[in-house]
This record gives sequence, structure tokens and C-alpha cells, in this order.
Amino acid sequence: MEHFTYILYSKSTNAFYKGSTNNLDVRIQRHNAQSEKSTKHGTPWILIWSAEKPSKSEAYKLEMKLKNLTRKRLVLFMLKYNEGFAGPNERKLAEQILDSD
Repeated sequence: MEHFTYILYSKSTNAFYKGSTNNLDVRIQRHNAQSEKSTKHGTPWILIWSAEKPSKSEAYKLEMKLKNLTRKRLVLFMLKYNEGFAGPNERKLAEQILDSD
């Protein structure tokens, strides 16, 4: 079964959320439906970056690594692993965030 590590971004709070899941679409829907306490106040959340991992433990390890990065290092990580961006607009958004910080 595939697992994902993902990074969401909220324009309203200018914040990132990092997580992992085995169903990315459903998980994002739950975040945007305000079903998750930790992301309730940042809706709408944008999927900015994700990576598919072969196991739940590997997805969780990457999630923990990302949660320990500073905001700047998180954006630099996403830019380094460019293939994880949800699309070109999300990459541009990451570059704008880096420039504004």
C-alpha cells in the first residue's frame, strides 16, 4: 500500500502543515472540511508538495524530518525535491514565500 508525506499551505494564516497519510485526496478534503483540529483555522489549505513512500513508517519518518525544519529550510527542501510540487503554480508560491521571508 502506498503512503504519502505531504505539505499543505494556508494563505490565510501564511502557515505550512506537514503530515502523512495513505489516502491523500481524502486527507486534504478532511483538512478543508475543518474536520481536523490542527488545521481548522487555516482553510482553505493548498497541497503544495507531496512524496509517495513505500511504507507507512517511511512516510512518517519524512514527516518528522519536515516538522523539525525551519520555515526557510522547509521551502528550500521543497525546491530541492522539485518533483514533489503539486504543479508549477505551487512551485512559484514556494519561491514567493522564500523571497518574502
